[in-house]
Amino acid sequence: MKLRDFRIGWRALIQEPAYTLAVVLGLGVGLAACLLLLGFVRYSMEYDAHLPGVDRIYVAKQHFNIDPDSPLHEVVPMLLREPALKTPGVTGAALFIPARPEITPLTVRVNRSMFAVRGLTVMPGFTEMLGMRAVQGDLADALEKPDRFVITEAGALRLFGTTNALGRTMLAEGNAVQVGAVVPTPPANTTIPFEVIFGVNSVVAGPDIRHEMLTGEHGWMGKMLIRVQPGASLPAIIDRLQKVVDAAPSLHQYPPETRARLGTRKAIELIMSPLRDAYFDYKMQNSFISMPGDRANPVLVAGLAALALLILLMAAINYVNLSMVRVLRRQREVAMRKVLGAGVGQLMLLFLLESLLVAMTATALGLMLAWLALPVFSQLVDRQLDGLFTLQNIVAAFGIGGLLGVLTAIYPAWVALRVHPTQVLAGRPDTESRGSMQWRRALTVLQVSVAMGFAAVTIAVAWQTYYAMHASPGFDPAPFVIVDMPERVRDSEKARRFYSTLAAQPGVAGVAISEDPVGRLDWIWSRELKRPGGQGATMEMKSVSANFFELYGIAPLAGRLFQAEWDKEDDRVPVVLNAAAARELGFASDEAAIGQTVLFTGFDNKVISKRIVGIAPDLRFHSLRDAPRATAYELWTAGTVLSVRAATDPAAVERSVQALWPSFFPDAIPKVVRAGDVLARNYADDARLAKLMSVATGIALAIAAFGTYVLSANTVQRRAREIVMRKLHGARGADIGVLVVREIGSLVLAAAAIASPLAVVAIRRYLSGYVEHAPIGYWTLLIALSLTLAIALIAIARHTWLAMRMAPAEALRT
Repeated sequence: MKLRDFRIGWRALIQEPAYTLAVVLGLGVGLAACLLLLGFVRYSMEYDAHLPGVDRIYVAKQHFNIDPDSPLHEVVPMLLREPALKTPGVTGAALFIPARPEITPLTVRVNRSMFAVRGLTVMPGFTEMLGMRAVQGDLADALEKPDRFVITEAGALRLFGTTNALGRTMLAEGNAVQVGAVVPTPPANTTIPFEVIFGVNSVVAGPDIRHEMLTGEHGWMGKMLIRVQPGASLPAIIDRLQKVVDAAPSLHQYPPETRARLGTRKAIELIMSPLRDAYFDYKMQNSFISMPGDRANPVLVAGLAALALLILLMAAINYVNLSMVRVLRRQREVAMRKVLGAGVGQLMLLFLLESLLVAMTATALGLMLAWLALPVFSQLVDRQLDGLFTLQNIVAAFGIGGLLGVLTAIYPAWVALRVHPTQVLAGRPDTESRGSMQWRRALTVLQVSVAMGFAAVTIAVAWQTYYAMHASPGFDPAPFVIVDMPERVRDSEKARRFYSTLAAQPGVAGVAISEDPVGRLDWIWSRELKRPGGQGATMEMKSVSANFFELYGIAPLAGRLFQAEWDKEDDRVPVVLNAAAARELGFASDEAAIGQTVLFTGFDNKVISKRIVGIAPDLRFHSLRDAPRATAYELWTAGTVLSVRAATDPAAVERSVQALWPSFFPDAIPKVVRAGDVLARNYADDARLAKLMSVATGIALAIAAFGTYVLSANTVQRRAREIVMRKLHGARGADIGVLVVREIGSLVLAAAAIASPLAVVAIRRYLSGYVEHAPIGYWTLLIALSLTLAIALIAIARHTWLAMRMAPAEALRT
C-alpha cells in the first residue's frame, strides 16, 4: 500500500462528485447518530466507574415490607454503620444523608445572591470511600470543624465565581460557614452527586441529625456504602446486618395488626448490590430522605445501542448498494485494469482504499455533525454529555469508521473481480447476476423494514405519551398553581401568614394545603385502617386542609367530602376514602361505608377512631404506570404544599407569589409550578424517548428513501430495453410508471411483512409498563406503512418519470 494508491482512489472518487457527496453524507449522518447513541450508552455503563476499587463497593438497600407493595429504598437504618465496620469481610462503611431533603434542598446565601445547592452531611470514612483528595485546604479538618465545609471546584465557581475559594464564607440557613477544602468536581455520571459536603459536627447538620447519625437511637434512615474484601461472603455480611436490624427495638414499633399481617416476613429486609449497578436500579422508590436521582432502564439502554447499530447498518447498506451500481458502471475500467496486468490484490486494494477514504471522510463529517448536535441530544436524554468527545472516543469513532470501510468494500470488490475483460471490451458488458440483484433487493427490504418498524414503534410511544400527559387527573389542572413552602404551615407562623396573605390577593380564588400536590409523591406514607371487629386494609394517607376538595371542584361518589364550612381544620375524627379503599375494607358499596368507623394507629402508636364521611373519586397521585391505590384523606394542615386556584390568569398568581415571597422567606428560593407541569413530569422520560425516537425514525426513513432511490435508478437502468420494447408495442407512459411502482411497492410490502410482527412485539413490551393504555391498535402499523410508502414513492418519482419519458431510439442505441 503506497501513497500513490490513495491518490488513485481519491481521483476515482472526485471524478464522480455527486456519488461521493451522496455516500459521504449518508454514511456521515448514520455515523453521527450512531456515535451519539453509543456515546450515551458508554456514559451510562460508566456510572461511578471513577471511584477507586468501585467493584468492591456495595450499596445497602431495603425492602420496606410494612408497605404491601414492598418498595425498594436506597436507605437503611443509620445504626448499621458501627456494626458494619465490625463485620468480618468489611473494610469500610460510609454513611451520609442529604444536607436537606431533596424536595426542599439546602439554600445558601453568598453576598446578596441565593443558591439552591446539592449538599451532603457525612460521617467519617465517606471521603476515603470515594477516594477524595483536596486540591486546596485540609479535607479532614474541614469535615471536623463545625463552621467549615467542603466544596467542589464547579460548586465554588458557581457560588463564588472562582475555584480559588478557600476561606470564602456563605450563610447556610442562617449559619455562617467557611470553605475549608476544595475538591475536584465528580463526573456527571455518578449516583452520588454533590456540590458541598458538611461533616457530622457541622452547625448546618443540627443537634438532632448529629445525635442520630452518631447513635442511630431512633432508627432514622440514611445512605450507606460498604466496601468488602476480595472473596468476602456477601450473604454472610447481609445476614449479620439483618440480625442487627431484627434486634433493634426502635425499628419494630408497629401496631399489632401490622405485625400480624407481616407474619414471618421481616419488616425491613436488607439487600446489597454493587455500586456499579446502582444506575440501573430504575425501580428505586422515593424515600423521606432522598430521591433516587439519575436512573435508567437497562433494557432501554440496550435498545438504544441496538438502535445505533441498526442506523449504522442501514447507512452501510446504502453505501454497498451505491457501490454496486457504480461497479456495474465501471466494468470497462475494471476490464482494462485486468488487461494491463492488474492482479486480484491490486483490484481488491483499489476498492478497499476507495471505501476507506469514503469511510474516513464520513467519520470526520459524522464527528462534526455529532458535535453540533450534542447540546440537543443531551437535552433529549437529560444527561450532561459534555465529556463525550474525548481523545479515546474520537479514536474509537475512527476505528468504527475504518472497520466499516473494510466491511463495505468486500462485496463490491468481489463483484469487480468477476468482470470478464473479453466480453466487456467486446461491447457486451456483464449484466448483474440474478443472485447479486436479489441480494441487493434483500438489503433494501431490510432497510425499509427497519425504518417502518421504527416508525410504528415511535408512533405508538408518542401516542401513549400524549394520552398519559392529557389523561384526566380527576380535576381540571389549568387554573392551579403549586407553591412549595420551606416550612410546614401549621407549625410556622411565617407560613400561616403567607398562606392567608396569598389567599387575600386579587386574582386568587382560593388556597388549599396538602402534603403532596396531585401527581407528585414527596411524603408518601401508609397506614392500616381497620373496621372494628372486621377486616383491615393498608392505604396511602393524604393530609389536606378542609377546603381541598371544594377548591379542586371534586364531587363525592357517596356521602360528602371535607368542606371548610362544616369541618374543623386538623380534626382527627372525619376521614374520606376513595372507592378502592372502601372495597378493600369490605364494604358492600360506597354508600354502605358512610358513617362507619375505622380504627387508625398514629405515629405515636395510639389508636384513633375515625368516621367515614364520604367517598372520593380517584385522583392521580401516581402515574398511569400504577393502578389507583386505596387512599384515605385526613384533615391536617402541617403540609408544605399550597394549591392556589387562579380566578382568571394563573400567571398573575405566579407574579403574586414572587412578589410576596421575599417578605416572608428571605432565605429561601420560591418553587412555583403549574399543576399541569407537575402531572407532565411523570412522563418526562417518555416524552424525551418519543422525541429521540422521532429523530432516529426520521434518519432511518431518510436512509431508506435514499436506498429506494438507488434501487429505482438501477431498476430503470436494468429494464431499459424492456421498457422501450413495451413502448414500441403500444404501452402508455402510465403503464410504464405502474411497472416501476409495482416493483418497488412489492419490496415495501415485503418489508411491512417483516417489520409488522416485530413492531407489535416492541409496542406490547413498551405498553406493558402502563396499567392504562391509549387506544392503540393496528392503525399505528397502517400509518407507518402509509408513511413509508409515501416516502418510497417520492424517492422513486424521478426515475419513474424518466422511465415514462424514455426515448426508444436512444435507449436501443445505448
